[in-house]
Amino acid sequence: MSRRKRHRESAPPPPEAAPPLRWPTLAVLGLLMAVTVVAYLPALEGGYIWDDDGHITTPELRSTAGLYRIWFDLGATQQYYPLLHTAFWLEYRLWGDATLGYHLVNVLLHATAAWLVYLILCRLKIPGALLAAAIFALHPVHVESVAWISEQKNTLSALFYLSAMLVYLHFDQNRRGRLYALALGLFVLGLLAKTVTATLPAALLVVFWWQRGTLSWRRDMQPLVPFFLLGALAGLGTVWVERNLIGAEGAEFQMSLVQRGLLAGRAPWFYLTKLLWPTNLIFVYPRWELSPLVWWQWLFPLATLAVLVVLVALRHRTRAPLAGWLLFVGTLFPVLGFFNVYPFLYAFVADHFQYLASLGIITMAAAGIVVGLERLMPHTRALQQAVCLLLVGTLAYLTWQQSRMYSDIVSLYQTTIDRNPTCWMAYNNLGILRADQGQHQQAVELYRNALQIRPDYPEAHSNLGVELAAAGKNEDAVAHYERAIVLRPTYFEAHNNLGSALLSLGRVSEALPQFHESLRLNPHYAEAHNNLGNALKLMGRTPEAIEHYKAALQIDPTMPEALNNLGVALFSSGRAQEAVEYFQRVLELNSKSADAHNNLGNALASAGRFTEAIPQFEQALRIKPNYPEALNNLGSALMQSGRLEEAVERYRQAVEAKPDFHQAYVHLTLAYDQLNRPKEAVATAERALELARARGRADQVRQLETWLANRRTEEDHPSQDSTTPPTGQP
Repeated sequence: MSRRKRHRESAPPPPEAAPPLRWPTLAVLGLLMAVTVVAYLPALEGGYIWDDDGHITTPELRSTAGLYRIWFDLGATQQYYPLLHTAFWLEYRLWGDATLGYHLVNVLLHATAAWLVYLILCRLKIPGALLAAAIFALHPVHVESVAWISEQKNTLSALFYLSAMLVYLHFDQNRRGRLYALALGLFVLGLLAKTVTATLPAALLVVFWWQRGTLSWRRDMQPLVPFFLLGALAGLGTVWVERNLIGAEGAEFQMSLVQRGLLAGRAPWFYLTKLLWPTNLIFVYPRWELSPLVWWQWLFPLATLAVLVVLVALRHRTRAPLAGWLLFVGTLFPVLGFFNVYPFLYAFVADHFQYLASLGIITMAAAGIVVGLERLMPHTRALQQAVCLLLVGTLAYLTWQQSRMYSDIVSLYQTTIDRNPTCWMAYNNLGILRADQGQHQQAVELYRNALQIRPDYPEAHSNLGVELAAAGKNEDAVAHYERAIVLRPTYFEAHNNLGSALLSLGRVSEALPQFHESLRLNPHYAEAHNNLGNALKLMGRTPEAIEHYKAALQIDPTMPEALNNLGVALFSSGRAQEAVEYFQRVLELNSKSADAHNNLGNALASAGRFTEAIPQFEQALRIKPNYPEALNNLGSALMQSGRLEEAVERYRQAVEAKPDFHQAYVHLTLAYDQLNRPKEAVATAERALELARARGRADQVRQLETWLANRRTEEDHPSQDSTTPPTGQP
């Protein structure tokens, strides 16, 4: 009996006329870099969006000790991706808060990833390698990953994912141990940038199955066992972090098994549609209502299964479509709903979720286009290239248009609201931007819109509280802060904000535990240390306040509020010389701060350095004319320097700017007295006495009454009790 021969499908050879392998690889890299940068030029002008300020290295992590925490403190960063945050740490050292550098790095990483795609496809001898790389580089669905600074996790992990794949394919040919070690090392680095890298070993098995038609345990599977184990470990770690540290749990994430199945069946079709017809791309898509009672929702999982059945049936003729589909769906697996990921709070799908997964479809499409054009137009290479260039040019234009949205963050959120009116997150974030622009009423309306859509939105409650507190409505602000804390007890910013509002209401004893709780939840929260210092200072516990101001500055050495408050606390403790240093540091950060110039002048004057103090008060007045406190303090410094007439003029300007400025009237009284102008001295003292009575300052009332009594009985003789007028207080 004759034996039937089994025919194994080999990888299809590239068409004779296909140009990719003729291009020098460095020329391809240069070309991809150039066209990608041009397509993303509008995005290079963009600023921070959403959680970028939380990803770019925060002040408490900018030191060497902070770098240690990035690697060994799970709660130090938003997600435990230490390689990503090390990259941000290095980038901050290079260009600080300037966003251009971060955007440019993201674009270059993306272009390099596209080049690696080209090298891998050439290695696998898949037709259309250059076209696939260009589509990957210029497809508008990737704009979110490239234009959003936080998504450097995508572009960085892709660099290591694709590098590890390329090296492993070399290892698969020659079985050299050093190549295996290098591939494993690159894989680990990819996991430390983003755990979607964990899908690499499964992707490699799909590639080997496509090449050989079968898989061998010893040759194909066994070497990948360490990859699978490390990937599983990283994946489980990310699941734990998402649930316990980021907050991917609660009512919004509670889905039945059936609902998760509906989501897993529907999501691939959404992503496939956006790849094939990339229109109406939104930063945040509407969140689907998953219901087993809605019949048409079952069509998606049924269609997914049907496609799989058809492709499995076709595998004897060609394995390529099934391989591409498996790569696509398999790489999407972590975000198909089987695990909770925090973005599900806003939407079940996002463009950046399919960054790597898109390669399965893009590769199939590019190969199909090149092979199809060769068969349809076998002798017209120029026309084939023109068709490909037209496709790539169209994608480049769409990417350029899409990246323009990211150049203006206000437009990005407004476009999101226009296309997805239920996006409460966009209302909240646009409110923050409006508040930063001084449009506080608009900010309040946007926060209220967010809460109308989602009443249990803690961030919107807290942000609305901030606006209400700034408008002097601290009681209303307290209610919103308390609601935010009920919704999220671990919301350390809300605890701090609540403490600040209570402090403004004079409820210091109630504010204190809120600051302590904020610091318990986040010991590295500089603002809470600063505010706790303010509360302690109000309670007369200045030494403790000083320690908290110093703690805030250890976390954020450039925090102007803490520097200023520490200077004030030191000044009030009689440590004027030490206070000088901190006021000077405030001015190094902001030389246009009138308050800092005034405070520095006070500290210098208190230390007896009047000639240095006077220019500081004068500079404060140049920045802020008619600044009553600076006018009064300048008058005191001039008076101490013997320049009495100039001092009188400054005191008079101070009381003109602030008619109820009691301290300035007292100083003006003493200046008139020293100039032997008794009538003016008495008239000014009477006004000071009137203000002292109105304020209920009994000690000052007694002193002024005594002084006036002496002057009225001895009008022709200067008082022997005259004292040197005190300098002002910061």
